[in-house]
Amino acid sequence: MSDYILSCCSTADLSQEHFDKIGVHYVCFHFNMDGKEYPDDLGKSMPFAEFYKRIADGAEPTTSQVNVGQFKEYFSEFLKDGKDILHVSLSTGLSGVYNSACIARDELLEEYPDRKIYIVDSLGASSGYGLLMDTLAELKNSGKSIEEVRDFAEERKLNVHHWFFSTDLTSYYRGGRITKTAQIFGTMLNICPLLNMDNNGKLIPRTKYRGKKKVIEEIVNRMVEHAEGGLDYSGKCYISESACYDDARAVADLVESKFKKLNGKVEINSVGTVIGSHTGPGTVALFFFGDKRVD
Repeated sequence: MSDYILSCCSTADLSQEHFDKIGVHYVCFHFNMDGKEYPDDLGKSMPFAEFYKRIADGAEPTTSQVNVGQFKEYFSEFLKDGKDILHVSLSTGLSGVYNSACIARDELLEEYPDRKIYIVDSLGASSGYGLLMDTLAELKNSGKSIEEVRDFAEERKLNVHHWFFSTDLTSYYRGGRITKTAQIFGTMLNICPLLNMDNNGKLIPRTKYRGKKKVIEEIVNRMVEHAEGGLDYSGKCYISESACYDDARAVADLVESKFKKLNGKVEINSVGTVIGSHTGPGTVALFFFGDKRVD
């Protein structure tokens, strides 16, 4: 029986069933909506449909990361059971949660000097981060040591591509990323921005397309360009979506029509409540293993 556990943050945006199946533990971020705090618990405390409807109706949620005390409490349960820990955090390009996990690790190692606690910055988010965790779980379950899995994560995390588009610019305006004028004219002209995650784990706008059909074609073209093996890509492909399943399904169908050697069907997950607090509804994200992100 393995003497270590794999852990991540809830912002890896996999389903509870998926986490259970691969044996990965997670610690919850939190969000505040209309004066009440909720855990980012994969839609259990607030179903995703309700969450995104409330945003569409004008709610403006805020988020809070896992703090040092919460990490210590969470990690301690595993350490008490004699388990070592490999925790992979949400990208430092989006959150300071990695630093909180490191501080908790340093304090707990004084109490548990014989245990190992490794913290890795995923430089990823949402189901791209989830795709990395799924791959690490496969390695762990094949018998790889905690150090081997940690080293793989460090070596390969920048090979996980994250491409996003949005058909709703409201949250971009509310978050201060575009002006009100840009939101109004972008909406009128049906502008859909295409973004990706750079090598520092930050979300970067790359280009804009007019019309949903065009941006769907272009996001899949990025997979053709960057996926390992090109159209012969044989890895897994994940998508996450925020209250726009039909758009995600259209991307998945196009991916499956082009990439005949995929490892299984494209898996579609919901963008969770913390990531979704910043993207709002109308976002589709595509994730796969490819060439190393360099900018």
